[in-house]
Amino acid sequence: MPLIPASVCVFCGSRPGARPAYAAAARDLGARIAAEGWRLVYGAGDVGLMGEVARATQSAGGATFGVIPEHLLNREVGKRDLSTFVVTENMHERKKVMYMNSDAIVVLPGGAGSLDEFFEVLTWRQLGLHAKPVLLLDTEGYWQPLEGLMDHVIAEGFADASLKDYVGLIPDVDSLVEALRTALSRATVATE
Repeated sequence: MPLIPASVCVFCGSRPGARPAYAAAARDLGARIAAEGWRLVYGAGDVGLMGEVARATQSAGGATFGVIPEHLLNREVGKRDLSTFVVTENMHERKKVMYMNSDAIVVLPGGAGSLDEFFEVLTWRQLGLHAKPVLLLDTEGYWQPLEGLMDHVIAEGFADASLKDYVGLIPDVDSLVEALRTALSRATVATE
């Protein structure tokens, strides 16, 4: 049985967003995932930032594992030329399959779907259901309002200050790759 490389789950927008820097960061991350020998796990779409990160990973020779619910095959243009292409019945199953096939979670800019994915893995982490790193790529300050919301939730007594310990807010792809290297090397040591 072939050895599965460390896998990085990337949650991100099915749209490109308003700033060219978002797509550039997605392409850079995809190429870096491949260069590190990691496998990309993502939503299997060929549109928006999802398409950018997947095409960049593929172009650089990296492995790709895509998961898409049946009802989004046409809307998100299911990318069928991936190393692994999984079709699920619904969104919840999609998130579960992506999460279970990854060693780290990265969230790029995105909309309601990306926020849903982020909050689910954050909640699971807060509840002690996993210890995988959850990292937000803060391209051009995109996640600053989310950080403010988390501060507000803590200040208003709805979460302990430790909530922010479960999330890494990372300013650029170089720093993100370094954080992933550190986290994934710890995960490898822990499983040996």
